Amino acid sequence: MKSIYGMQTDLEKHIKVMDQYDPENKVALIADEWGNWHDVETGTNPAFLYQQNTLRDAVTAGFYLNIFNNHCRRVKMANIAQTVNVLQAMVLTKEEKMVLTPSYYVFKMFTVHHDALMLPADLKCNELKVDSINVPALSASSSISKEGTINITLTNNDAVNEQSLSCKLDGITKISKVTAQIITADKMNALNDFDKTEEVNIKSFTAYKIEKNDLKIKLPAKSVVLLSVTK
Repeated sequence: MKSIYGMQTDLEKHIKVMDQYDPENKVALIADEWGNWHDVETGTNPAFLYQQNTLRDAVTAGFYLNIFNNHCRRVKMANIAQTVNVLQAMVLTKEEKMVLTPSYYVFKMFTVHHDALMLPADLKCNELKVDSINVPALSASSSISKEGTINITLTNNDAVNEQSLSCKLDGITKISKVTAQIITADKMNALNDFDKTEEVNIKSFTAYKIEKNDLKIKLPAKSVVLLSVTK
């Protein structure tokens, strides 16, 4: 979490310099590469960097993607390392078999932001003490689709505690409908593996209440959540 939050700090420093020398925003910023680098799986070639992928990677992927979304004015590309069988992969393969990882489901969840208009999110939340710095317990980004649906993606970075959030949608007098999804599990090291039932995927989420233009949300520990709001 400390390293991920460092990405936000680094982006903001770079953007500040770029805004000074490129005020017309003609030059894009690319984040290459990002993702978790754990120990390789026992019995695999260490040079191939094959590692398992757990709920921890799902939460960190959501945190990263929210950061990139919130800085999309400059960040036009952000390449995860990598997509198949290496580091924080979307897919693991073994001969004819394939596994969709927890990170895959986060990427699938976040596709709602594709070709959408970013909506600024002002987030105030608890903080987690990580070594010598404080890291936000929550992360968020939001956008509005061409059809007018407002999509809000959230992560609860706290591995232990539920977090409550009040989300006010400025400019909306009443929320008509909300659909929601969640990625979480009982254990932070829950994973999807060959020849077993998936432990981590996308499920429906109902721990929220609608109050006019306000959403009251209870985010379980170590979770990634999507709320799709219809005005």
